[in-house]
Amino acid sequence: MEKEKSAAKKRLIIFTSLTIVIAWFVFMLIPICGLTYGKGTVPILILAGAMFVPALSSILTRLITKEGFHNMYLRPRFKGHAKYYLFSYFAPTLLIILSAAVYFLIFPGLFDPQFSTIKQAAEASGKTAANAELVIFAQSLEILIIGPIVNIIPTLGEELGWRGYLLPKLRMFFSDRAALVITGAIWGVWHAPIIAMGHNYGTKYLGYPWLGIFAMIVFCVALGIVEGYITIKVGSAIPAAMIHSAVNAGAGFPIYMIKGGYNTLLGPAITGLVGGLPLIMLAVILFIKAGNKTSKIDVQGIAQELSLDANR
Repeated sequence: MEKEKSAAKKRLIIFTSLTIVIAWFVFMLIPICGLTYGKGTVPILILAGAMFVPALSSILTRLITKEGFHNMYLRPRFKGHAKYYLFSYFAPTLLIILSAAVYFLIFPGLFDPQFSTIKQAAEASGKTAANAELVIFAQSLEILIIGPIVNIIPTLGEELGWRGYLLPKLRMFFSDRAALVITGAIWGVWHAPIIAMGHNYGTKYLGYPWLGIFAMIVFCVALGIVEGYITIKVGSAIPAAMIHSAVNAGAGFPIYMIKGGYNTLLGPAITGLVGGLPLIMLAVILFIKAGNKTSKIDVQGIAQELSLDANR
């Protein structure tokens, strides 16, 4: 048992180090190349490329430590898990809508019943003023229908690392609850350079960039608990990638309903500390349901790999 845990600890250190070092280097290509985050296509492509780093780090760790490629959490495992897939498909859109509702209930003065932002965007693109209500309905439907799959390739690049490799390894040493929180916290810290460049929260807020990094860690812990809980139940990273894809597709949607200046750390997006309250509440419920058990599944898998290595 100690030998297996020692091997798992080594793999945890290698994976986490590779993921952070490689991704931070990729993120830093934006300022190194003289680019500005949020302007132009190249920074978006760089950010998209960084999303594949966790999966790449998982593969590199498996190769470096001769772990093998058993149980990469890539099999969908549909049988017996329909309810978890339905949850993964529809829950993110509901959470995004609730995010907007909660935020504007708390800050009603910021709600724009005329949806001026949508109309201005339509006029700026050379179109007549849009039927804002119809646009909002259409975009809600679009997020609901294609949100869970539109970004699934890059989000799977992240989830094969976070939920498909890091989480199972942490479950060998910690309770499920602790493993879920630690995975989310590491995921949040991983975003630090790009948050400092203005991702999600911009740069014009009190406490920049540290409060932005803190808000991102809170968001990633909450979303990571939801995604991780489903991953544990299904035994696949695909539902987590679906949730991640839908959130990425619709996170900025509530901004269309706001008027005037607002604090990005608070919302209205689901990444904000107030806009994210429905997500946080769901995370708390699933955190309690996760329990305090420690996984032994991966210990057995590592034991098998060590046995194979010894026979080679």
